[in-house]
Amino acid sequence: MADVTAPRHAMAASAIAALAPRSDFPILARQVNGKPLVFLDSAASSQKPTAVLEAMNQFATTSYANIHRGAYALSEEATRAYERARKSVAKFINARSAREVIFTRNATESINLVARTWAEANLKPGDVILATEMEHHSNIVPWQLAAARVGATVAYVPVTDSGELDMAAYERLLEQRQPRLVAITQMSNVLGTLPPVGEIVAKAHAAGALALVDGAQSVPHLPVDVRALDCDFLAFSGHKMLGPSGIGVLWARAEILEAMPPFLGGGDMIREVTLEGSTWNDLPWKFEAGTPAIIEAIGLGAAVAYLTALGMERVHAHERALTAYAMERLAAIPDLTLYGPPADRRGGVVSFTLGDIHAHDLATLLDGEGVAVRAGHHCAQPLMERYRIPATARASFYVYTTSAEIDALAEALERARAVFAL
Repeated sequence: MADVTAPRHAMAASAIAALAPRSDFPILARQVNGKPLVFLDSAASSQKPTAVLEAMNQFATTSYANIHRGAYALSEEATRAYERARKSVAKFINARSAREVIFTRNATESINLVARTWAEANLKPGDVILATEMEHHSNIVPWQLAAARVGATVAYVPVTDSGELDMAAYERLLEQRQPRLVAITQMSNVLGTLPPVGEIVAKAHAAGALALVDGAQSVPHLPVDVRALDCDFLAFSGHKMLGPSGIGVLWARAEILEAMPPFLGGGDMIREVTLEGSTWNDLPWKFEAGTPAIIEAIGLGAAVAYLTALGMERVHAHERALTAYAMERLAAIPDLTLYGPPADRRGGVVSFTLGDIHAHDLATLLDGEGVAVRAGHHCAQPLMERYRIPATARASFYVYTTSAEIDALAEALERARAVFAL
């Protein structure tokens, strides 16, 4: 057993209570396999507070109609609600204008939008896109596809043994390869690493490159200010930040969006259509073809309001405390290997292996104890290859997580050791 005393557990549990009322999240009252649900998979998708669920239901039952097209009351109400959600998102990330906020289906679609529009319009054979070894597949594959279409190449910043970016290698790659775009995560979904994105963006600009930030893991968990970051693109998803699935965001500088060709063609993204050709709508609607995810946008707006009320500095501090406790607690378990940097340089994600137990088997055993963790390569196969492992188990935290749940994880891992006679 881990050498951690029961009184210490009790102290930590009282010191690190949930930041948000757990009663706001009805699903957390569930039992799984006869045990209280311990949900530690928020990096994959977060749970939804009642405020978000009720906002979506209220809109659907009282104000739903298609937007931007009707001259009747319901359509006008729906349009106002949809655009209010956009303004809320713009304020949340400190965008200069709501016209810089494009609604997509998710962060993956947001990155693909840039790869199919900006990249194809601006890259030529021999150009370089610079990503990193710690990226999610969604910030690798779109660039590989774009590079194949235009004859460009993709290069990668290596990751150190401790799970951080090799900044010296980054500077060399900027100088030697002269990339047109740097695509960087603000927080690794596997290691929790928080790269120095501000520095990375500044160096990219100094080298003549634009910078795209994958904020899928960062925007839900820490304050993100696009003006302070000075990035050119930011992508994130609603479902990881207490909102529904099916709604994501691409933010970009207005002047860049104005110059980019449309992504999809159809209704609402046009100004005029003739049989000979078409012209495009103003921002942001130029990039929102067809009927959008209206109810989901309302939910995202409600999620932004909920997180704003909590305070993103407090959200980040809560998760840092949980992560520090989790790493100390899990490091005391024999045969367990933690991956990534120290707690003070990562977000609320802890990936690990336990002896030679396959991550999927381990997650199945934990599920039997009511503990939900993610297992696999986490859509980061190059990173798994970097560490010469097939998969990890991953626990991830959010505003509703408590240190008592981390204790439950540790105790379940001890029982898994016993089952496999480690």
